[in-house]
Amino acid sequence: MKKDFLAISDYSPADLQEMLDLAVRLKKEHFNGGNPPLFKGKVLAMIFQKPSLRTRISFDMAMRHMGGDALYISPDEIGLGKRESIADVARVLSGYVNVIMARVFSHEHVLELAKWASIPVINGLSDYNHPCQGMADALTIYEKFGNLKGLNVTFVGDGNNVAVSLMHICSKLGANFTIASPEGYDMPEKAITDAKTFASASGSQLHFLRDPHEAVKHSHVIYTDTWTSMGQEAETEKRKVVFPPYQVNAQLVSEADKDVIVMHCLPAHRGQELTDEVADGPHSVIFPEAHNRLHAQKAVLYKLLEA
Repeated sequence: MKKDFLAISDYSPADLQEMLDLAVRLKKEHFNGGNPPLFKGKVLAMIFQKPSLRTRISFDMAMRHMGGDALYISPDEIGLGKRESIADVARVLSGYVNVIMARVFSHEHVLELAKWASIPVINGLSDYNHPCQGMADALTIYEKFGNLKGLNVTFVGDGNNVAVSLMHICSKLGANFTIASPEGYDMPEKAITDAKTFASASGSQLHFLRDPHEAVKHSHVIYTDTWTSMGQEAETEKRKVVFPPYQVNAQLVSEADKDVIVMHCLPAHRGQELTDEVADGPHSVIFPEAHNRLHAQKAVLYKLLEA
């Protein structure tokens, strides 16, 4: 197991599957009387440049469930890379706590934290990827279908950080991944190149389309995300013009497999990328998916603190 959890792409299919199986076990254990206090005496420092409901609470509760503790560090408290250098922050925290989770704007920031920290660093989100969300997504799909191999997973919308991690875990574990995105909102070339390498090993098929209706044919999973992510607020009005054809609504869902599940990492802008009818409908798993952040991250923490 690697020291840090920075990207899905860093891990082998066997490592990823092992963490998914561990997440399933820890989740069952939690609901059957609680997890043993394996993290007793362990502390997680949580650095936030961006606010988050799910990331903060799920990591905090993951530590508590396992007998550990978590410290929330707000954006203004350390001014990561501004008031104090990232290298200094990493080395100071390494003497105080056992593991660091950072939710940042720039992917370079989390890479630099990991470079200088002598303890594990977890990427809680960056502008490039969102591996913690990717693990929760894979866990949700795994619970529903019993496997990822051969499933058709379709992402509809912006080729963003969430899409990158979803594509990478699909291509690692053998699910076919399709994305339908408007021109100018494609996934990063590096992410695609890496996914093609993973897909060639796993047998996964990758498709990059413009038409969402074509993309969802035979899909077992439809995934969407907000049209405008944090840090892109200046583009909001432009994106509101570009993305309406990519809304996940009842019509689009009806064109997929009859047992399709609809996923969203939240927060959702209802009426934009996702309708209420779909978000609250029979195909939606967005709340079990959100709850799985807790259990997937518990598995990641377990593996890092065990090493």
